[in-house]
Amino acid sequence: MRPPSHPRLLVVHLMVAALFVSLLGRLWQVQILDGERYARAAVADHVRHVVIPAVRGRIVDARGRPLARNRTAMTVTVDRVALGRMPDGGRAVLRRLAGVLDRPYAEIAERIRLCGPGVAEPCWAGSPYRPIPVAEGVDERVAMRVVERPEDFPGVSAEPQPVRDHPRGRLAAHALGYLAPSDTPAEDGTGLVGKDGLEAAYEADLRGRPGGKDVVVDSSGQVLRTVRERAPVSGSTLVTSIDASVQEVVEKALERAVHRARKDGRPADSGAAVVMEARTGRVVAMAAYPDYDPEVWTGGIRPKDYRRLTGGGGDGGALVARAVQGQWPPASTWKVVSTAAAADAGYALRGRYDCSGSYRIGDRAFRNFGGVAHGVMDLRRALVVSCDTIYYRFAHQMWLKDERAERPADPMQAMARAFGFGEKTGVDLPGEAEGRVPDRNWKREYWEQTKEQACRDARTGYPRLAQSDPGRAAYLKAIAAENCARGYVWTAGDAANFSIGQGDVLVTPLQLARAYAALANGGTLFSPRLGKEVRGPDGRVVRTITPPVAGRLPVPDGTLAYMRRALAEVPRTGTAAAAFSGFPFGKLAVAGKTGTAEAYGEEDTSWFASFAPARDPEYVVVAVISQGGSGGEAAAPAVREIWSGMYGLEGRPAALPKERDR
Repeated sequence: MRPPSHPRLLVVHLMVAALFVSLLGRLWQVQILDGERYARAAVADHVRHVVIPAVRGRIVDARGRPLARNRTAMTVTVDRVALGRMPDGGRAVLRRLAGVLDRPYAEIAERIRLCGPGVAEPCWAGSPYRPIPVAEGVDERVAMRVVERPEDFPGVSAEPQPVRDHPRGRLAAHALGYLAPSDTPAEDGTGLVGKDGLEAAYEADLRGRPGGKDVVVDSSGQVLRTVRERAPVSGSTLVTSIDASVQEVVEKALERAVHRARKDGRPADSGAAVVMEARTGRVVAMAAYPDYDPEVWTGGIRPKDYRRLTGGGGDGGALVARAVQGQWPPASTWKVVSTAAAADAGYALRGRYDCSGSYRIGDRAFRNFGGVAHGVMDLRRALVVSCDTIYYRFAHQMWLKDERAERPADPMQAMARAFGFGEKTGVDLPGEAEGRVPDRNWKREYWEQTKEQACRDARTGYPRLAQSDPGRAAYLKAIAAENCARGYVWTAGDAANFSIGQGDVLVTPLQLARAYAALANGGTLFSPRLGKEVRGPDGRVVRTITPPVAGRLPVPDGTLAYMRRALAEVPRTGTAAAAFSGFPFGKLAVAGKTGTAEAYGEEDTSWFASFAPARDPEYVVVAVISQGGSGGEAAAPAVREIWSGMYGLEGRPAALPKERDR
């Protein structure tokens, strides 16, 4: 037998020794040479930044009365890290919590998910190391059931926290807007941001500046200690030009007008109203019907509530801010634009024009409202009785002139745009609609987008509709055939409809209100504002918000004064006389114009645009009731009620303060 090989053992021993030397050298390098660097890295890897949210600023009315503020409500929160350490990820705890709160398990589980790519709302956009609210405004007795049983609800807490409060309930809900989870992880720590209305428009001012703290956590996420902390700074207060008392008058008048119209057999599916300072462009009140209770957003809106608020109600659900987003043909309220355009084109204001029962263009007779002939009159009287045929004639003659011109002037469209129509007013609210001023270019673009469908409808007709309403089906098929063949042509009929605010013209109530404000104040077109000033947490004014001047009407002072005098007669002897019968004009001279927008297959939409006092206007009031009837039937009575409520007439208390800013 051969003895063991000593050289081989020596090699093995040397290799083992070399490994130990290498390990010792590496240990010395890590602990001695690089020890400080690795210590810093180890600490840094376990330091987490937690955002401390700031208290959101208030929104108050022009007299300092709160419209949106913060109140303390019992809030149930969940520690996501604590749940994550449980064997089942905390699912059993969440199921027990769902039972106590009487909410679906899925709803609570979704609310503690972290927002990110591919994660739909609801989710949590704040820090995962901060307790996540899953239920706000919880009854105190329910909250105590959670607090008193920590063994059943580990990682769950219940304590008073600030939540958004609306002390006046539904008042000005559309103007104020609401808070909802951010589309991206929020930097303020709450995960909530202003999503509509003033809450969204002034988000940067209202949210304040969040604080923060850096905490050291272990590998399981348990907080060991706080390294540093910075206190949050509360949000600023937004002072608005809204007068809560006037807002209440407007909302009640609008709601009553809708209900009266429905009682008279009209659908009256929606409406809106605006009160604006004629000389400044500040919005005093803005209302829409239907409205909603903003408290529905507290604690996160439930799917069934969201479906309810976004369905029905004419052109959308209750969430639609119809004063700035609703669009309707303005009907005869538009005639102030057409009068200014006619005067600019050389038609004498005091000329004599025949208000016949109808006016023929080609093979079609365009009828006056009701087919009534009023005889020969000037343009003052044409506005008072709202004669259509005089404006048809003006529009037709202008159209004929443009047809012969190399470059059509489209004088009525030009004047409409000068009055601010066809573009956003620039109001300090999100989601504003542009309205529409149709012209030759728009007609062709629209035809190119719809001609394929129009030609298909012209061929096939409307077979399903024909079974229930053959007359309407035949009418629509004829219209489709005309649009298929010549839908790109701006016709004399289009021009005639345009002159009385019908056809494809669309405006928002706010656009009409600022146009009438420009007429009332002598020609200044403002970009309206609801915000008046921003005050810091200490109460000092940070900045004043002034409505910018958007333009000047290209209309002589004499023409504006002439139209103001004419509109002062409308509530006395014109189309709004019945609605204003017995009104105390000696105390408040109201001037205005009715509008009755007709649409085939639907009830008329009712408009009334007004300003007062007629000689030295302070305010403009505009109201619209969709499918509410004629202008004198629904909108004009609502506006009368608003004026009486504002100024304390007809036995009503005055909503306006006795001392008003001039």
